[in-house]
Amino acid sequence: MVDAAAAHCDGDDAWRPVSELLFEASRGFSACLGTESGRPRLAVKGAPEIVLDRCASALGPAAGGPVPLTPERRRSTERLLYSLASDGLRVLAVAESLPEAAEVPDAPDTPGAALNELARGLTLLGFIAIADTTRPGAAETVKRLTDAGVSIAMITGDHPTTAAAIARELGIADSGPVLTGTELDTLPEKERVERISRTTVFARVSPEHKVRIVQALRQAGRVVAMTGDGVNDAAAIRLADVGIGLSAHGSTSARAAADLVLTDPDPTRILDALREGRALWRSVRDAVAILVGGNAGEVAFTVLGAAVAGRAPLGTRQLLLVNLLTDMLPALAVALARAREDTAGEGPTGEDPLAGGPSPALLGSDLGRILAVRGTATALGAAAAWSCGRMTGRARRASTMGLAALVGTQLGQTFITDWHSPLVLVTGVASAAVLFAVIETPGISHFFGCTPLGPVAWTVVGVCSAGATLGAAAAPRLLFSRRAPFTV
Repeated sequence: MVDAAAAHCDGDDAWRPVSELLFEASRGFSACLGTESGRPRLAVKGAPEIVLDRCASALGPAAGGPVPLTPERRRSTERLLYSLASDGLRVLAVAESLPEAAEVPDAPDTPGAALNELARGLTLLGFIAIADTTRPGAAETVKRLTDAGVSIAMITGDHPTTAAAIARELGIADSGPVLTGTELDTLPEKERVERISRTTVFARVSPEHKVRIVQALRQAGRVVAMTGDGVNDAAAIRLADVGIGLSAHGSTSARAAADLVLTDPDPTRILDALREGRALWRSVRDAVAILVGGNAGEVAFTVLGAAVAGRAPLGTRQLLLVNLLTDMLPALAVALARAREDTAGEGPTGEDPLAGGPSPALLGSDLGRILAVRGTATALGAAAAWSCGRMTGRARRASTMGLAALVGTQLGQTFITDWHSPLVLVTGVASAAVLFAVIETPGISHFFGCTPLGPVAWTVVGVCSAGATLGAAAAPRLLFSRRAPFTV
């Protein structure tokens, strides 16, 4: 703006600034007192609704001088302001006054309170409309985040009409009227928390209001990520659960307060961060399901066998072998393969990992269902093979068949979890090959309390393991077809 004025306007050598009142969000305007050809002049600019309240006249037609700001002229001015703001423009009002020399304090640096009192009975000169366009990719980021189950809210110091227009441009869901900082100050705490939790556009807010908005959202049980690039955003960014600082001119404070700093000004990088976070979340969930669910099935099988036969169906070495073959390489492969493929930009089945809505809570009911299904399938598959082995009257053969089915059922469910991953397939096949070699090698088999199995026994083990695995795959669709919604 300054460059345009310097290029297209004549110089004003007669102007001599004397004192300045800097902008504050709580005040809504800035002012500069100076002299022009020896006569005092006060220049004011700021929020249109604040400056208009301090105006008594408006600039009239050319060479006509100021005209009173009558109610009709004020309504016309407000319609113009609304029209500009509706186009998404940031609007500043510019006004001036010509105080008498006796009204101006003699001190060279006039106190701010004195300038504040001088800024009354102003003459409105006009509006400055600034097209502060949204960042490239911002609308796409909002859409993708919304599809991923993230609720988006916009907090700005702009005029409410401008804020609403920008929100529509970005595609932010409309959930009621724009909530302003002034309205926030008048609401009781309980009602304020409720209004904030269901509002998506906030306007005319100060840095203190931003902090209170983040606090209210957290009180409402939300996990809050705050994104900003200015010094006014720093406190709210630091308070949020996840503070994200965007790279921009003058963004040092925001970046210093942030947990995550985007050095690329492209806001779509937030999607990459969310994708990587959800990939890690899924990796942890799947690893927990494999380790805890499998071990729960082993415990259930051991308790069930001891109740039926009077002794544990598997020995200590056999249980250690089960953990070695199911908990080490396959679980590690699932975690690494899931993270690598999801962060590459696509999910495990070629779908966008952000398109499935919010991630379920790690220790919530979703994980509980996974553990219940995996533990039950593991225990039933092993118990079925062990029971078939007991029919031969040979305890060692029954124990060996139970061991093989226990490992096979867990490996089968691991394949279902990440059947697309070559790493998971390789480690799973390797574990199965090691199991086969341990059972069929006489000396090693005896060391682990096993006995070599024939084709019939291996067929029984395969059928029991496959049946339990298929049951684990079908159970979630049959038993939990209507999932409760999750929020993050």
